[in-house]
Amino acid sequence: MPLTQTRLKCEVLVAGGGPAGVPCAIAAARAGASVILLQDRPVLGGNASSEVRMHIVGADSSGGRGSRLQTEAREGGIIEEIRLESAVRDPQRSASMFDLVLYEKVRAEPNIKLFLNTTAVGVEMDGTTIRTVRADRQSTEDGFLIDADIFVDCTGDGRLGVEAGAPFHMGREDKQTYQESLAPDKADKLTLGSTLLFQAKKHDRPMPFVAPPWARHFTEDDLKMRPHATDGIDRGTEYGYWWVEWGGQVDTIKDNEMIRDELLAIMLGVWDHIKNQPGHCADNWALQWFGFLPGKRESRRFIGKKILTEADVVQSVHQPDAIAYGGWPIDLHPCYGIDAPDESACIAHEVPYLFDIPLRSCVSRDIPNLMFAGRNISASHIAFASTRVMATCAVVGQGVGVSAAHAIKNKLTPAEICDQPRVIHDIQQELLRTDCYLIGRQFQDKCDPPHVTASSHQLDGKPENILTGQTRSIHGPKGAPPDRSLPGSHRWMSGPAEGFPATLELRWQQPITARTIELIFDTGMHRVLTLSHSDAYVEHMQWGHPQSETVRDYTIELMRDGHVVHTIDVIHNYLRRRVHEINHEAIVLDRARIIVHATNGLEFASIFDVRVGC
Repeated sequence: MPLTQTRLKCEVLVAGGGPAGVPCAIAAARAGASVILLQDRPVLGGNASSEVRMHIVGADSSGGRGSRLQTEAREGGIIEEIRLESAVRDPQRSASMFDLVLYEKVRAEPNIKLFLNTTAVGVEMDGTTIRTVRADRQSTEDGFLIDADIFVDCTGDGRLGVEAGAPFHMGREDKQTYQESLAPDKADKLTLGSTLLFQAKKHDRPMPFVAPPWARHFTEDDLKMRPHATDGIDRGTEYGYWWVEWGGQVDTIKDNEMIRDELLAIMLGVWDHIKNQPGHCADNWALQWFGFLPGKRESRRFIGKKILTEADVVQSVHQPDAIAYGGWPIDLHPCYGIDAPDESACIAHEVPYLFDIPLRSCVSRDIPNLMFAGRNISASHIAFASTRVMATCAVVGQGVGVSAAHAIKNKLTPAEICDQPRVIHDIQQELLRTDCYLIGRQFQDKCDPPHVTASSHQLDGKPENILTGQTRSIHGPKGAPPDRSLPGSHRWMSGPAEGFPATLELRWQQPITARTIELIFDTGMHRVLTLSHSDAYVEHMQWGHPQSETVRDYTIELMRDGHVVHTIDVIHNYLRRRVHEINHEAIVLDRARIIVHATNGLEFASIFDVRVGC
């Protein structure tokens, strides 16, 4: 029986609900576009979901960019919102709770219609323009014909784009193609492989393990280049091993079922080696969970209006249309994975600075209304090895979502806005306003700048710092290149001796009309923060409760002629960005006062920005 066909319409269709697709859909919806989000799995999150369970890493290089004295490289915006929500609501570090946080974030947006278990399977074209996507939901025997103005492929494998005939590359370019020193001498079709993770638990008694007859057999010599429990269970064995990798030598799309079968044999063989060969002290350990969905690293990479290359990444080349940034090392693995026992499981080439990711790398070269976000953006294999990680995918997704909404507002295609500096500027300002970071760029408030004072402040935390248009500390050699850095703490910090309450006051020479007031608090972005099932990784975090720096209880007083005309009281805050609507009406004021009553642990108040929407 053919599937029932239902016709739907939206302004922006996002295919793929992983770390790129979720922020993309949310960002487009919050910027005013009507959005349909398709996800071919029963849960959101992709490689970060309960089906795969990889922790989200990004430009901070899992803490590798240093302490609070360095640039705070942890990604802001929607992915920070998700991380903070998870840290507070999921102290038990449940993978399913993370699924729920993502699901709730999407469901909370009135402009998004979410379709789980739904796959984009075809398109209808009008010349080079996509008009309609055909999608199937086998669980309900339904089909959908979805008309949209802009289509965003966040599927990882590029299913939507390839159906539309968008050009792509799969494999490794040679050194000469983009003048890349890290590329192989000869081009090939090899890619990075996939991984199955596991979780293990220690019990109070011996726990047997009998490997299936088809499991692979490994010796210590086979695993000599892959750190594991060689003299007792090591820190991290409870989480599994990312180096249980295989499949880059075959087609990671067409051979994905075979890759899954081989990875099961490899993963169970590695566990059998740890459990049943001498020297690992694993008698009381047992598998708690393991995946059946391969965590895929690489497949198709689309060809956009700009191909990001090794030089762009390593030299931090300025991109005038930057919508996001990266900073993870160029993380290359042997394409044969565990079948390359004499090669290191990973060679990470340091990226000296954070680098721009341009909108042009997220817009199809040939299809004007097709965009992409995630690991399928327009990048060489070498550049992709840095941009592929999930927190970077998330900020690219947010940048693409905002760009798509601005294209709709301006009645332009994504291809057209790439050539519109005014629209690019508006996109960048929207991203900066919503606490995204763009290298060397500052938010430019359209309201008249206020005079800012405080009840006290530290030497590096003057009250006027909230007017710099930056929402993170920028210091040290591992942030922006010197010629593009805007160094400073960029936040007000009250004096520790003052205690609480601590007060920050904004005063305007002439009355202004305000509809919203936005605050961006300190959330300790010099630390690692992401859901992980590795105990050793979580030791570097403040997990299970709000971040200690974050303002917890505060009062906002809006004043006119010395009188308070509106008051907002907040308790138990744990979020970084708070937007308060003023009774859904405009208020005329000449002064705003933020009174901090308590933080979540820090002995002084720390605020990056206060913006009164006029």
